Amino acid sequence: MNTSSIVILDFGSQYTQLIARRVREHNVFSVVLPCTASIAEIQANHPIGIILSGGPCSVYDADAPPADPAVLDLGYPILGICYGLQYIVHHLGGKVSPADKREYGHAEVNLFDPNSLFQGLPAGITAWMSHGDSAEALPDGFHLTAKTNNAVAGIANPTRNIWAVQFHPEVHHTQHGSILLSNFLFRICKATPDWTPEHFIQSTIASIREKVGDTGHAICALSGGVDSSVAAVLVHRAIGDRLTCVFVNNGVLRQNEFTKVQDTMRNKLGLNLVAVDASDRFLAKLAGVTDPETKRKIIGNEFIHVFDDEAARILKEAARETIVGGPGTGSEPKPIEAIAWLVQGTLYPDVIESSSVKGPSQTIKSHHNVGGLPENMKLKLIEPLRDLFKDEVRRIGRDLQMPEEILQRQPFPGPGLAVRILGEVTAERVALLQKADDIVVTEIKAAGLYQQIWQSFAVLLPVRSVGVAGDQITYGYTAAIRAVHSEDGMTADWVPLPYEVLKKISARITNEVHGITRVVYDITSKPPGTIEWE
Repeated sequence: MNTSSIVILDFGSQYTQLIARRVREHNVFSVVLPCTASIAEIQANHPIGIILSGGPCSVYDADAPPADPAVLDLGYPILGICYGLQYIVHHLGGKVSPADKREYGHAEVNLFDPNSLFQGLPAGITAWMSHGDSAEALPDGFHLTAKTNNAVAGIANPTRNIWAVQFHPEVHHTQHGSILLSNFLFRICKATPDWTPEHFIQSTIASIREKVGDTGHAICALSGGVDSSVAAVLVHRAIGDRLTCVFVNNGVLRQNEFTKVQDTMRNKLGLNLVAVDASDRFLAKLAGVTDPETKRKIIGNEFIHVFDDEAARILKEAARETIVGGPGTGSEPKPIEAIAWLVQGTLYPDVIESSSVKGPSQTIKSHHNVGGLPENMKLKLIEPLRDLFKDEVRRIGRDLQMPEEILQRQPFPGPGLAVRILGEVTAERVALLQKADDIVVTEIKAAGLYQQIWQSFAVLLPVRSVGVAGDQITYGYTAAIRAVHSEDGMTADWVPLPYEVLKKISARITNEVHGITRVVYDITSKPPGTIEWE
């Protein structure tokens, strides 16, 4: 994609993805790169400005992220945030030292420079701080633009087009943070607000047509969720009937999912769908496996093998058909071109969490879309949503006039219930979780809460506990209920479900799902936890 962008260099902050989202909310495209990205990689993203994120390290530490200071000399407008400010000071000849008084949480900030970055802001704001170091001496050419009672809170060098703040304008806790970012984007970077659903749809369709060509065919990995459905509709708009969607029953789908998805995709979206029941094949591969990463990679690899098999079968059947001219034209039959492309609904958070974008930090987990693909895969990838967050995908779907019942579906992991069954995945344990999960979703929908919650589901734990059914002692599994609020899946807070809803869910699971004797509720946020248990 050749769209001009704001490049965000990630030094490991928990708020980096939030910066990217806030930029996009102004209809300006943003891309997150590791702080170790090369100058060539930065320039390849057509930057009109660069934001340096926060981070947990100290700039003077021996193991500080090894970012190239040459980024400060590229000539693009630069905004440093938190660690980004300290990085600028440290590498341009100033001094950063441990603060006499660390600042975490709310702080009162006095703004001294009403022009450019702070234009439209009052002289004093409440901002969100998260730092233990402070700028003690500024580099030549820089002046103070903001201060708290304890530390430097803003600096600038308009001649070099470098600006920095010690606080976090991207979080809601900072007053007028959106105005500050808007000033950087439009007054300083001269950005054009052209990152819109319409622009994305038209440019993506054109890109797919160019990539696949006039005669190429594609096969789409369709799950029935928001991401793969929107990806399929986009590709269908681009190449029409040359797209064949394949929906695979991997043995770890939700209850009745295999039938429901077929009906929706064929009758409501008009997609050419092939349904493959490969549940026995997947469960055999998963037998005896308990490691979460191994589960994900097994499922990712097996998906590709199934798609390869289906592509070969579809091609073989299509080859029996011929394309002939009208009567008397004398045209010869033409062979059907091979399917060369695999469409996936990979999202930006999938990419971020599956690669070490956060500078020195480690990969959180692999996603089957990006972390489980075999190196010798025969099909080439088309990932039209790879640059989008979930809420952006839903906006694209609405502009494509897709049904809300599809767009409002909660996210479901690619490896399915396999990562919600802790321990070995067996047909028996899948059946237990399918029933429990269906009760959770049904009751949350009945309470009118489904569309207010990012994700709600059940997890089957490898823990047995004693229960009582009538006059008999039982010994069954434990189910954990999980419900979270989130904007994009990068961070999440647990949902305080009403006690009456929890009571009904618990009673139904323990009464109706024979084999589960105990229900617990997960009240862990992300971070420190993840949304899924594996």
